[in-house]
Amino acid sequence: MTRPTFSLRRLLAAGLTVVATAAAALVVTAAPAAAATTPGIDVSHYQGTINWTSVRNSGIQFAFIKATEGTSYKDPKFNANYTNAYYAGVIRGAYHFARPNISAGSTQANYLASNGGAWSADSRTLPAALDLEANPYSGGYCYGLSTTGMRNWVQDFLNTYRSRTGRYAVIYTTTSWWNQCTGSWSAPWANHPLWIARWSSTVGTLPAGAPFWSFWQYTSTGSVSGISGNVDRNYWNGDRTRLIALANNT
Repeated sequence: MTRPTFSLRRLLAAGLTVVATAAAALVVTAAPAAAATTPGIDVSHYQGTINWTSVRNSGIQFAFIKATEGTSYKDPKFNANYTNAYYAGVIRGAYHFARPNISAGSTQANYLASNGGAWSADSRTLPAALDLEANPYSGGYCYGLSTTGMRNWVQDFLNTYRSRTGRYAVIYTTTSWWNQCTGSWSAPWANHPLWIARWSSTVGTLPAGAPFWSFWQYTSTGSVSGISGNVDRNYWNGDRTRLIALANNT
């Protein structure tokens, strides 16, 4: 996934792990080879101008696209990427880079929903993703929050996003960050699809209490036709019909 101002996830590559669970039923798997998987990417302005028709023709079927960060930043390529992905037939979703130490979760959820992260049942729009990871700015690894404070912030964001859109947000995180900064909190996995980030041939250990993954970011150095340079590659843990079911909340 793309970074706030520099390559944060490339600093965490050795141990990245995130989980995802979808409202639609999925088969638990240890790696993509074990079941049907659907290829995808995640992008931001770091990828420059993207030829989405070429991306779709290369076999990519979904994309998470950076929309917002904190309460004052909107990715300058978001509008073009979000629209062009849709018309190319790519199932797309927005994502928000969380900054829990600068404003309330509700404030950031509203900012996301008002700046591209809302949802519609059109077979091509996923619920937005909340990107939770190590703080790349000042303020400490867990943004200076206690585990209780972080849980409260995340719950505030999730509740507000659901109130605004009617959907449970996807959660992107790593196992190490989640377990440390939320105190191995398991409650969100009952409803929220989780997106595991681990650059490896296997998914590895999931965050505490997560029963399975829905999305897996397995490399930061992928290559895709229509995109210059490296791009994060992902899998959806199921086939396209199940991904459309998640998109449509059916």
